[in-house]
Amino acid sequence: MKIAKILNNNVVVILDEHGREQVVMGRGLGFQKHIGDTLENDKIEKVFALKSDELVARLGELLSQIPLEVMTTCDRIIELSRQKLGKLQDSLYITLTDHCHFAIERQKKGVTIRNVLLWEIKRLYPKEFLLGQEAVELIGKRLNVQLAEDEAGFIALHLVTAQLNSEMPEVMHVTRVMQEILQIVKYQLRFEYDEDSLSYQRFVTHLKFFAQRMLSRNVVADDDLTLHAAVKDNYPHAWRCAEKISRHLVTEYQRELTTEEIMFLAIHIERVRKESLKAS
Repeated sequence: MKIAKILNNNVVVILDEHGREQVVMGRGLGFQKHIGDTLENDKIEKVFALKSDELVARLGELLSQIPLEVMTTCDRIIELSRQKLGKLQDSLYITLTDHCHFAIERQKKGVTIRNVLLWEIKRLYPKEFLLGQEAVELIGKRLNVQLAEDEAGFIALHLVTAQLNSEMPEVMHVTRVMQEILQIVKYQLRFEYDEDSLSYQRFVTHLKFFAQRMLSRNVVADDDLTLHAAVKDNYPHAWRCAEKISRHLVTEYQRELTTEEIMFLAIHIERVRKESLKAS
C-alpha cells in the first residue's frame, strides 16, 4: 500500500487496489514518511474501508486532530457495538469519535452536560445503553477519564442514530414521540409495562421505526379494509387507544395516521395489554 496523504504521525491516507482513498491509522505510521512511500504493515492498527469519499475525507480530517489512544478506544467501542447490534452506518466512526473526544476534553475541564433524555434512553434502548455503559467503562480504563452516566446515554443515542441511518436531532425527537405514546397507552389502559416481556420489546421496536416514519412523513398506505375492521372489532380497547394516539399526533405534530398505522399500533397495544393482564 502506497501513502497518498500524511495527516499526522499516526494517520495516513492510502489508495486501495481500486484507486479509492482509505484512512489508515497506527502508532508512528506517518513518522518520517513521504507521499509514495510503502506502508510498514506491522505498524497498521486499523484500515477504515469506507464506501463514501466524503466520509473518508471527514474521517481523515477528524483523526488528524485526535490522539491515537482516543481513536483506538472509539474504534473498539464501535467494534463491540457491531458485534452486539449488527450493521451500523459508517458515519458512526465520525460522530461517535468526535463526541467522545469532546466529552473527554470537557470532563478534564470539569464540565458535565446533563442528558435530559437519560431516563427514556434507559427504558427504550436498553441494549444500546448497556453498550454506552461499557463504552464509558472502557474509556475509564484506557484513558483514565471517568465520564458520567449521562455520557452512556449520549453514546447510546449515537448507536441508535447509526442503526436508523438518521441524524441525532431526529433520534432525540423519535425518542420523545416514543415516550409520549408509551405514556398514553399506560394511562389510557391503566396497566404497568413488563419491560422484560417480548411483547413490550416488540412494541418499542415498532414505535422506533413508526416514529421515524411519522416524523419524516413516510406514510403506510391503507390496504386490507377487511382486516382493519376485524382488528377494530376484536380489540376495541386497543383500537380506541390507538385512535387517541392518532389525535395526539395531530395536535402535537400535525400528522394524521392512516387506518393501517392505527391498526398496527392497536395490534401491538393489545399484545402488551394481554401480557400485562396475565402477569397481574
